[in-house]
Amino acid sequence: MVIHKVKTYRNMSKKAANIITAQVITNPASVLGLATGSTPVGTYELLAEYCENGDVDFTNVKTVNLDEYYGLDANDEQSYRYFMNKHLFEKINIDIRNTHVPNGRADNIDEECRRYEQLISSLGGIDLQLLGIGHNGHIGFNEPGDSFPKETHCVDLGESTIKANSRFFNSIDEVPKKAITMGIGTIMKAKRIILLASGEDKKEILKKALFGPITPSVPASILQLHNNLTVITTIDL
Repeated sequence: MVIHKVKTYRNMSKKAANIITAQVITNPASVLGLATGSTPVGTYELLAEYCENGDVDFTNVKTVNLDEYYGLDANDEQSYRYFMNKHLFEKINIDIRNTHVPNGRADNIDEECRRYEQLISSLGGIDLQLLGIGHNGHIGFNEPGDSFPKETHCVDLGESTIKANSRFFNSIDEVPKKAITMGIGTIMKAKRIILLASGEDKKEILKKALFGPITPSVPASILQLHNNLTVITTIDL
């Protein structure tokens, strides 16, 4: 584990964007695992800027997103597909057919989970996975529980996650109660992982995740076992 303590959110975003850019330059056909939420937005803005300036080429890159709300159409402004299109994919020279997000409107959720897991395998796995961390320690939508889910699956969102995400909706009642997410096992197979965390409200859970017991009650704690984890944070640990 390598921890980079930075002064500002901008510094965090720039370091992450530089690592991702280096990954793509080194391997132009990289498979990137991407995350949503407010944490990676600054990173995506910089990647778009680098691409516009000709510093990085996403032509042959493929992406797989961590998760998607179940029940939301890709055109819904609160869906993670919409988020990714808006904040990154429409701003870089990537083939949209090479960008993958779980189908939140799949007729059969179990089949969709299997399809997505097989898709990731067919791409050769994830070269670099970008993560944030939830207030309850979730990564992707892997909520605290009794075990570490291995593969892509459907999850009932925890109360704290629903409350945290309600800021993006008109009311908490509109927040979907289920989501499709990569499993912990899927995430851990990534060749490299970058974990981003900013804001003092994440300090306690980040310390538990990085230095506490490895337990499914803090899903992100499993990252301690990854052999190529880079943490970039504004938080004094």
